Amino acid sequence: MRSKNLVVLGIVAAIAVGGAFWLRSQRGAGGRLVIAVIPKGTTHEFWRTVHAGAMAAAREKSVEILWKGPTRESDYAGQIAIVENMLDRKVDGIVLAPTHAESLVPVIRRAKNAGVPLVVFDSGARTRDFVSFVATDNRAGGVAAARELARLIGRRGPVAMVKTQPGGASTEEREAGFRETLAREFPDVRIVAEQYGMSLRERSLAVATDILTAHPDVAGFFGSNESSTHGVMLAVKGRGLAGRVKVVGFDASEDQLRALQDGLVHALVVQNPFRMGHDGVVAVLEAIRGRRPERRVDTGVTLVTRENLETPPILKLVHPR
Repeated sequence: MRSKNLVVLGIVAAIAVGGAFWLRSQRGAGGRLVIAVIPKGTTHEFWRTVHAGAMAAAREKSVEILWKGPTRESDYAGQIAIVENMLDRKVDGIVLAPTHAESLVPVIRRAKNAGVPLVVFDSGARTRDFVSFVATDNRAGGVAAARELARLIGRRGPVAMVKTQPGGASTEEREAGFRETLAREFPDVRIVAEQYGMSLRERSLAVATDILTAHPDVAGFFGSNESSTHGVMLAVKGRGLAGRVKVVGFDASEDQLRALQDGLVHALVVQNPFRMGHDGVVAVLEAIRGRRPERRVDTGVTLVTRENLETPPILKLVHPR
């Protein structure tokens, strides 16, 4: 009887294992590994470039990408639900740009407990339950922005900052780097206003306009992401202050690049979102295959100005293929 029970249990176990393998092999075309890439949002050009990089890695490595993110970068609950859905679908790995450094920690831990390798990219989370962090040195980006804006305004005068949103680790690092560098290196440059644009162009325009109303002597602005930069440049243009008020922004949308050429924006601190998407997928694949990816991958930061915009390295950076 005992022998018969063992045989039955063995058959059940074999069916279960075989069934699990069948389910896994059916997820990707041709049995390919399936990687979920989950950005903070999907509306900014930055994320479209991340997507292009992830797809390039997918072609190189013959894996399938599931690309899904919340529409708004402030939708923490929506992003958590997406990660949970991907875990329920039993994807092989996840590449995640957390919308909030704290709110995404429990679901990142759930991925670790489920044995699903997870790479964090672009923006950090306050946990170590991931296999690699692929991102810009955002504090260094804020430092570069502070130094360039100080240079542009002659190292003295009032400036303002349109920030992104509370809780976003990447943009908070940029903003801290900007603030600390001005305080340490440029004591005659004063930040007279800081407001959040909530990662929305319209909100960023509104708060930048309010700042110009309250502080008409502002000599320069720093926008800490694509949407905040866009709002700042529209506010400056709307007030007829193009060229007079110096603008240093972050990222390189087509609108921002045109504004740089036209003299409305004076410098852009540019990341490498294509590489983030590409290297994030490569790192999670290494973990899936039992190798140990680099714990921290710095994808670089570059100051782009009207003077260097047309040089081959910058053109390759802002128009990746």
